[in-house]
Amino acid sequence: MPDLAAALFEIPEVRYIASYINGSLSLHERTGIANASSSESDKYEEIIVNPTLLKLVSQRGNIDCGGLEFVLIRYGRFFQYMQPVRDGHVSVAIEPDADVLATVRKVRDVIGRM
Repeated sequence: MPDLAAALFEIPEVRYIASYINGSLSLHERTGIANASSSESDKYEEIIVNPTLLKLVSQRGNIDCGGLEFVLIRYGRFFQYMQPVRDGHVSVAIEPDADVLATVRKVRDVIGRM
């Protein structure tokens, strides 16, 4: 997904983009954002926490909920969107004052084109 970050950063509300696919981590942060988390914690979130959350929620969703499309978390300083993709996941941080559902639709559209 080489052009994924560039395409997602065209959405003004996007702060951060990560992909973890086939064991390869790619992290991208918009320059000049306020209240950014540390890159070291982002790394471990993407390789440990987010894959685990996606696995748990997807297993539950597959029982009798029709599967999993995405996970959305509201942290104090931003929203965190995660979507499973073939052989991994994509994670996008969204500004806290964004119209989050409209932004999620845009993010899903971009990921769907990749």
